[in-house]
Amino acid sequence: MDSNTRQITIHDKVFEPFISSQKIQNTIDEMALQINADLRGKNPLFLVVLNGAFMFAADLFKRIEFPCDISFVKLSSYVGTKTTSMVRELIGLDEVLTGRTVVILEDIIDTGITMAVTMFKLKKLEAKEVKLATLLFKPQAFEKDFKIDYVGMDIPNDFIVGYGLDYDGHGRNYPEIYKIVE
Repeated sequence: MDSNTRQITIHDKVFEPFISSQKIQNTIDEMALQINADLRGKNPLFLVVLNGAFMFAADLFKRIEFPCDISFVKLSSYVGTKTTSMVRELIGLDEVLTGRTVVILEDIIDTGITMAVTMFKLKKLEAKEVKLATLLFKPQAFEKDFKIDYVGMDIPNDFIVGYGLDYDGHGRNYPEIYKIVE
């Protein structure tokens, strides 16, 4: 972050600069290179997990250099700053997945609970292969054992906002990422 970037307050919490917009974009460039190399010719369906992954998906999708589709699913497992063990599906999937390569685009994976449920559902819909791409990964919080095919960057187990990530619905609009000040 540059020296002009300041702390922000969202609801009752204070957040400080953590990951710059430029670092995010550079990370997405690297991820796109790998996805383009791996999935060219497979006509994958990119499945964006809303609300958080919309900014990541938009920036990544502009860098994909082959025919593909995009769709959206809305899941939730957060209340305030804590993840819950219950995943609520809010908006379902309409596409037929039988025989398709599906790439889930997620903003962040921490415990992995939401993704484990999502991947199970996609496999039941007979997707040929399910790949997972996440901008951010919290290895210290991860409780599952599934493979994450594309990881933008590993981060510590801090609560963060910005670039699509929120705290009780606010903070998604910032182009950079902030972490909570304890």
